[in-house]
Amino acid sequence: MLSKVTSYGISGLDAYAVTIEIDISRGLPATIIVGLPDNAIRESKERVRSAIKNSGYQFGPKRITINLSPADIKKEGPSYDLAIALGILASTDQINSKHLNEYGILGELSLDGHIQPVRGTLPVALAILKSNLKGLILPLANAQEAAIAKNVKIYPMKTLNEAIGFLNDPGDIRSYQLDDSKFISKPPDHDIDFSDVQGQAHVKRGLEIAASGNHNILLIGPPGSGKSMLAKRLPTILPDMSMSESLETTKIHSVMGLLSNDLGIVSSRPFRSPHHTTSDVAIVGGGSIPKPGEVTLSHNGILFMDELPEFNRNVLESLRQPLEDCYVTIARASKSVRFPSKFMLVCAMNPCPCGYYTDAKKECHCTPSQIQRYMSKISGPLLDRIDLHLEVPSLPSTDLLTNKPAETSQKIKERIIKARSVQKQRFLHTSIVANGHMSHRQIKEFCAFNEEGKKLLNMAIDELGLSARAYDKILKVARTVSDLAGCEDILSEHIAEAIQYRSLDRSWWG
Repeated sequence: MLSKVTSYGISGLDAYAVTIEIDISRGLPATIIVGLPDNAIRESKERVRSAIKNSGYQFGPKRITINLSPADIKKEGPSYDLAIALGILASTDQINSKHLNEYGILGELSLDGHIQPVRGTLPVALAILKSNLKGLILPLANAQEAAIAKNVKIYPMKTLNEAIGFLNDPGDIRSYQLDDSKFISKPPDHDIDFSDVQGQAHVKRGLEIAASGNHNILLIGPPGSGKSMLAKRLPTILPDMSMSESLETTKIHSVMGLLSNDLGIVSSRPFRSPHHTTSDVAIVGGGSIPKPGEVTLSHNGILFMDELPEFNRNVLESLRQPLEDCYVTIARASKSVRFPSKFMLVCAMNPCPCGYYTDAKKECHCTPSQIQRYMSKISGPLLDRIDLHLEVPSLPSTDLLTNKPAETSQKIKERIIKARSVQKQRFLHTSIVANGHMSHRQIKEFCAFNEEGKKLLNMAIDELGLSARAYDKILKVARTVSDLAGCEDILSEHIAEAIQYRSLDRSWWG
């Protein structure tokens, strides 16, 4: 007897329907799975066999052929276990198959019949909305995540027997209802604060500008000056995510299996900090079956790259396209997948190999050629894509020992939210939300400046040899400085402040 069950696979960040066909016939006992399955799916026949037997049903010595359609797309993961088990039971007339085709089915089976959580249930729930199915049967641990997709009926199950009981009488179990109060308007909790950092007023100012306009930033200073400490506190001053941003970010983390089971949605901006030994595939994404990388996992948040020159050159150069386009395209022979990558790049580095070139307290033993080689690890095109270059000096003892309270993250955040509201109104009918994402055409439209500002820019271009991209970056930062000051127009002092944040354009190490 032939039975059909609908399940779902993941391609990129979207789900697609997979029809699982099970045919049971006479012949030598065997279970054959076709349709480009990976090893996890091939091994599912053993999990399914044990789960069926340990749930009190028969798994007879038959020839079982399982087809995963469409057959030309590579399938991966154990999420088809539950659908395969229910299809086998329906083909052997052990359960009522009347309602089997009315629901999408996901779930990994343990040997005792319990249903284990799987990845990507939010994209699947969103795909159910576009289908004619009545709802989605899935593991209990994935219920909150999938229920974020409104108007989709979610039926969480603990065991194979529970799923069988539901299919025998669907009206006996109500769909899962999500408690919106668990995450709606819930501010993120942070254990750290900018008030923990003494001194470094000009660096905090630069970080405030970066957060206000979503600008990329590079921190340069000797070891122990507080670069990492400041960078890790940047999320505490970023505006809270909107509901659409939360859904986008949750979808990415759902596909990668990074969501916590107690909260089905990502409510705080991601902060990713990969080690400098990370490969370029891990950073931008890839693999035989394309998966998101760190730039996508940082979408709507921060990608922090500490010890920037220690990263492989290929890794650094691979960042150029995501920074420019805000997405990554992974091309393979069979298909091409696009992943979003709208993130704020925050980098930290020492000024020389020993780290003490700019330190007034410790002597640097590096030669000019060593410093030049160290700094040249970061290419000009990548530096052009970083809006602010901030020097972070070592702290004097007076700042370290002071008892004067520093400004809190909340106070800084209030100013940033005010500046972001101006930008939101400015870009109301566009797809961007911050100055850092303006195109060249939008820069011309929204970054007008006076004659004095024009003279400053001419001097900067002549003295620093700025590229066209660096020129655009200065205007974007000046626009943000102006927004923080509450000015409608960009004044000369705003441009002057933006220019001073291009320290690496001044070749101060040479």
